[in-house]
Amino acid sequence: MNPELFDLHAEVELTHWWFVARRAILRRVLASVVPPGTDRVVIDVGCGTGANIAALASDYEVIGIDTTESAIDLARERFPAVPFVCGFAPGDLGPDAARADAFLLMDVLEHVPDDTAVLAPLVEQLSPGGVVLITVPADMRLWSEHDESFGHYRRYDATRLRAAFDGLPVRERLLSPFNARLYPVVRSIRFLSQLRGRAWGRSGSDLDVPAAPINGMLRRIFAGESGRLVDLVAGKGRPFRRGVSLMAVLERVG
Repeated sequence: MNPELFDLHAEVELTHWWFVARRAILRRVLASVVPPGTDRVVIDVGCGTGANIAALASDYEVIGIDTTESAIDLARERFPAVPFVCGFAPGDLGPDAARADAFLLMDVLEHVPDDTAVLAPLVEQLSPGGVVLITVPADMRLWSEHDESFGHYRRYDATRLRAAFDGLPVRERLLSPFNARLYPVVRSIRFLSQLRGRAWGRSGSDLDVPAAPINGMLRRIFAGESGRLVDLVAGKGRPFRRGVSLMAVLERVG
């Protein structure tokens, strides 16, 4: 990913509706499978500029790891109380990898050619009952300059994401689209981006913080999906039919 985009992430991720709402959803879904406790270890693989894992630091022992030095430098500067590692997971985590109760892969797998090769060694490190929580962008109809700017190899559907963990010793606790309520809006924006030949936001992305009232409204709409996702983890209800993203929770078995 272009280093300029890490600077943009750091600038907007504490306030932009998408980042804020996704963190709220992450917190609720994670707590439903790994109850908070300072003896519980959560490791954010591909942590970027650090806001996701920093938001969990009051509830868990947390570690962030990313392969991009500039992203880790920004994360350490912004969240000095959180330990960050520059390197590849799980190898560069050392003994901390085997302590993990949960690995997070928050919009990471779409950046690598072989998603199974990234996922399999993390699953191997988990003890039975440990989880991997995954989010990825969904629906190739939404492909745009935003995806190209961020170095995406693909957007996913449920079948393609399941292929990434097929044969691994995991139980699927959740697999559902999310950011479903705003899907029509995002699809319209992406369609217009395709027509005009460029993204709506900065640096070839869709990232730009809207005016405060709109930003707050979008945040509330998106974050309001968390209850349904938590119900799905508990085996209640049906997945969203479509969404801008997909979320999976995989539990290590055996």
